[in-house]
Amino acid sequence: MSAKIPLAIVGCGGMGHRHMYGLAELQASGLSPFKLVGACDPNLDNARSLADQTQECLGTRPQAVSSLEELAVLGDVQAVDICTLPAHHHTVAVEAMERGWHVLCEKPVGLTTRACKQMREASERTGCILSVAENYRRDPINRLAKALLDAGAIGAPRLMLHNTIGGSNSMLISVWRHQKDASGVLLDVGVHFTDIMEFFLGHALSVYAQTRLHEKTRVNPMAGDTGAHQISSSQIYARWQKDMPAEFEATADDASYATILFKNGAVAQYTEDHAARGEGMWKRALYGSLGSMDLPGDRSGRRMKLYREGEETIDDARLLDLVPDFHLDEATATLFGGERLFEYDLEFQLTDRKLIAVEYWELGQCIKRGGQPEVDIVQGARSVALAYAWMESQQAGRAVTVEEVYEDQLNAYQAEINESMGI
Repeated sequence: MSAKIPLAIVGCGGMGHRHMYGLAELQASGLSPFKLVGACDPNLDNARSLADQTQECLGTRPQAVSSLEELAVLGDVQAVDICTLPAHHHTVAVEAMERGWHVLCEKPVGLTTRACKQMREASERTGCILSVAENYRRDPINRLAKALLDAGAIGAPRLMLHNTIGGSNSMLISVWRHQKDASGVLLDVGVHFTDIMEFFLGHALSVYAQTRLHEKTRVNPMAGDTGAHQISSSQIYARWQKDMPAEFEATADDASYATILFKNGAVAQYTEDHAARGEGMWKRALYGSLGSMDLPGDRSGRRMKLYREGEETIDDARLLDLVPDFHLDEATATLFGGERLFEYDLEFQLTDRKLIAVEYWELGQCIKRGGQPEVDIVQGARSVALAYAWMESQQAGRAVTVEEVYEDQLNAYQAEINESMGI
């Protein structure tokens, strides 16, 4: 049996705990290449909490430390999983790679495109792997949809529709997700969708968008709660949510209405409105020269629907007949129970853990066998650039290219964020 890769989780709040559960899921599958040796957080209570949970879930207890310097003293760390607040991703990642540690980093990989550039340069300079924890594209149903697209099931792609609408004035998981200098919902949620758009359609070229800050005051239904109610679908964040303020000022834009042009000629109509009142809506559909696909919500396991001119709707195993060479990778197939899936029936928490487990597995493969992860720093930075292109288009009053945002040539919206980080 090959030696396990010593790993530490840096940032031991809600996201860090989620990742530890994913690692436990991978270990239970028999495919884990890692040994969790460190839990690192400036708040030692968080680090100790994660260490305690690791003991319960994995049977071993990592060392709880408060800094990368203390982590280095352990002597055997080879990789870190960064689950800090996004404003710290670039500083932690750069220091980790300078120490020779490979990195798995939560999305958004950097808080701005300038922060992403620093991470990209550090990865190139050190030769360390930097993988981005982007899990929507790893959903087995999205994998099938990609295979069908590539096989020409709907012909040449022409149009993608994506609508995420709802939220009113409620807090989305945490206060910092509504603060411009900490993340903002259009970035934090949006990078999931920008990644999946480029996963399906390839490189985006340009964006014209309007963005808004509709709800300047947000409320936290969990404030002071004992935990009887949950606003987080993962049910992990409640212990922190109850201590957050009942009401707070939001500073980050909460709605984007965009048209996106792709290199292959396809166009996306994109609405992400986290302030909408009334009836909520979620919709993702792809239209091509021969038909269309209606896709379910990410991590839901529900069936997609394929519509083609003059044919009956296909939403069952016949989808697989159209892509005979479609197979999920070893880890996904093991964790979800099959190489060729068109649906699955799992609770959200378990699905979340399994997809994080796949991210860990891929990182381990890259470290042991060489190669780059599917979502590397370049793709992760592109997702950040495409999300910011909405806000930069609003600031500039024109269509903007993804490239000028990616290269930090257009950064009016990001300027004060960069200033707050000292970069």
